[in-house]
Amino acid sequence: MRAVVLERFGGPLVLAQVKDPVPGPGQVLVRVRASGVNPLDTKIRAGGAAHAQSRLPAVLGLDLAGVVEETGPDVTGFAPGDEVYGLTGGVGALQGSLAEFAAVDARLLAPKPASLTPREAAALPLVVVTAWEGLVDRAGVHAGQKVLVHGGAGGIGHVAVQIARARGAEVFATGSAASLDAIRRLGATAIDYTATAVEDYVAEHTGGEGFDIVFDTVGGATLDASFAAVRTYTGHVVSALGWGSHSLAPLSFRGATYSGVFTLLPMLTGRGREHHGDILREAAALADEGALKPLLDPRHFTFSTVMDAHAAVESGTAEGKVVIDVEE
Repeated sequence: MRAVVLERFGGPLVLAQVKDPVPGPGQVLVRVRASGVNPLDTKIRAGGAAHAQSRLPAVLGLDLAGVVEETGPDVTGFAPGDEVYGLTGGVGALQGSLAEFAAVDARLLAPKPASLTPREAAALPLVVVTAWEGLVDRAGVHAGQKVLVHGGAGGIGHVAVQIARARGAEVFATGSAASLDAIRRLGATAIDYTATAVEDYVAEHTGGEGFDIVFDTVGGATLDASFAAVRTYTGHVVSALGWGSHSLAPLSFRGATYSGVFTLLPMLTGRGREHHGDILREAAALADEGALKPLLDPRHFTFSTVMDAHAAVESGTAEGKVVIDVEE
């Protein structure tokens, strides 16, 4: 089969012929239709994502949407011809989705949302699992809460806004001036973080009490800002990018709590993979109810232009999630 292969960190992605995968016990062979591109994919290619534990030569691509071609032993719930999507590979020793076929753990898959195209479905898995683990699993978001999403127009952020709203929360989201209209279209109150200090938007939108949940999708100084924006006593901060060194004093002085999200853990350890499939089923239901839809970059990339797709993500010029069409 054809696949895009990374032979050395920092090098180009190369189109090559590789051996067809064969599904083992508990695996499903998927004919890949579309592969989502995430910032993590570009960091792995550059050799800057040691936590992904990628082994060379590697086929990258975390997200996929496709059709079940064959099921291995001990697989139930899927049959040839089923349309599926999932966060299935591209880290550790797991083959990624930049290939015509992928043999993947059936626990990581879910039926594709009927209302979404393969391109739209391939844009969702990593970001929707991350957002769900943060907002639902860690913070227990529910109706009546005020939720602040940092980076509300970004890959994780725009999905987090939609999940929080679907669960009844009042949602606010930070972004640059250029992203505020996109945030408003998602149904959140937009906050220009470049023009408004943390204490000012906390005072304006919460009467100085702080937000019930603050979801940080940016990291760095934004995580520190999250500690200052959360509600006293009962507030909860969640971060998908808890890198670096941070003082917990502002959080402790508010009596609030913190959780981190490491979405790759089930893929790297093999533990808890069923939950990823469960989340994707919940997300599919939201999508089919009209409550969840990814923002897609309008450009169409293929195997021959995969480096252009990565460049679009790295440069920050993409207008929504970048997706590679595997079936040209």
